[in-house]
Amino acid sequence: MSTISDTFIAPPCHDEIEILYQDEHLILINKPAGLLSLSGKNPQNLDSVHHRLVQIFPGCTLVHRLDFGTSGLMVVARNKVINAALCQQFSQRAVTKIYSALLCGHLEENEGVIDAAIAKDPARFPLMSICSRHGKPARSRYRVMERFYDEREDSMPVPLTRVRLTPETGRTHQLRIHCQLLGHPILGCDLYGGRLLPGTSLTPRLMLHASELHFVHPVSNAAIKMHHASPF
Repeated sequence: MSTISDTFIAPPCHDEIEILYQDEHLILINKPAGLLSLSGKNPQNLDSVHHRLVQIFPGCTLVHRLDFGTSGLMVVARNKVINAALCQQFSQRAVTKIYSALLCGHLEENEGVIDAAIAKDPARFPLMSICSRHGKPARSRYRVMERFYDEREDSMPVPLTRVRLTPETGRTHQLRIHCQLLGHPILGCDLYGGRLLPGTSLTPRLMLHASELHFVHPVSNAAIKMHHASPF
């Protein structure tokens, strides 16, 4: 989840929301990068996942959010009863969320756990900060999938690591700040240190994609295990 300052004006997002599954109770979508989950207070930030979907599915509500720059899987409730049932699964940590990401540099360890509390940082809104005293508990797991070099004609090869990230809690900016804590920020992250590739222009997007979502259908009780491959 993300809170963006009222001074932020989202550039137009021309990519469509991909509807992967729908029934009378819920919708599963692939959110494009560069689209707000909810419309902002600033009227220039009207376009959002919810604003678009409510035109097609009146009464639908968001169960969770993805950061503006993050793409990938979201489940959307089609009524308040389903929203409450799904929100309960999220609050009880019964939902598994798995992300794909590209991190700057090469991680030494093949897998690990980041356990570091996260707090709001009033002095640097909308940034969050690691704070054991005032922060809420936050825990993420990572697994290295691939280490490689980004080869470009106009620069030296840049080391990158493709990882699978599994947040066990759902704090604002959790994966982004935890990867920064590892010393390997997510490529394209403008808030936590991964914005630039050395010697190159700006990375076009945040390289973070919600690739898997596992939960129980609140009506049929069927186990839903949705997968959507990373676009990068």
